[in-house]
Amino acid sequence: MSIYSTLNQSLLHHLFNYSNGDFYWKVSPKQGISIGKKAGCKSSKNYITIKILGKHYQAHRLVFLYHNGYLPDIVDHIDGDKLNNRIENLREATPTQNQWNSKLSKSNTSGVKGVSWHKGKQKWTARVGHNYKIINLGSFVDKKDAECAVKTFRESLQGEFTNHG
Repeated sequence: MSIYSTLNQSLLHHLFNYSNGDFYWKVSPKQGISIGKKAGCKSSKNYITIKILGKHYQAHRLVFLYHNGYLPDIVDHIDGDKLNNRIENLREATPTQNQWNSKLSKSNTSGVKGVSWHKGKQKWTARVGHNYKIINLGSFVDKKDAECAVKTFRESLQGEFTNHG
C-alpha cells in the first residue's frame, strides 16, 4: 500500500504547494487541471473544498494538516472568515470554543450577542450560554449596560475564543 493512499501530511506535500492560505497543484490530479493551478472551489456552506482521493475536504482542515502533521476534530478560523485559510488564522478548538468564536446570529434583533429585549419587564436581558446552561446576568434599563455585562463575563469565561459578534 502506498503512503499516498490515505490522507496525510506527506500526501499533501506531494500534491500541493502552499502560499498565503491557498493550495496550488504540484501534480495534475485529472485531465483539465494544470500544475500550478489554484486548488479548490467554494462550497454551498462558504468553505473552500478540495477533492482528494475521491473525497471532498475543507481546505482549512487540509492547511492545518499540511503544517502541523495531524488533524484535530475542529479547526477554528480565528477571525471568523471561512475563506481566510492562512495558517496564522487557524487553530485547534473544542466544539465549545468553536461556538464561542461564532458570529452574531442572523436572527439576533438587538445587534449584541447575548442581549435581548424582554417585553414583560421592559428591560434588556443579558445572558451567556455555558456548559449547556444559560447564565442570566441580569436585566438592564440601558442596552449598553447589558452589553457591558455580557462582554465582561464572556471575556472572563472564553479568553482568546471570545467573539462579541
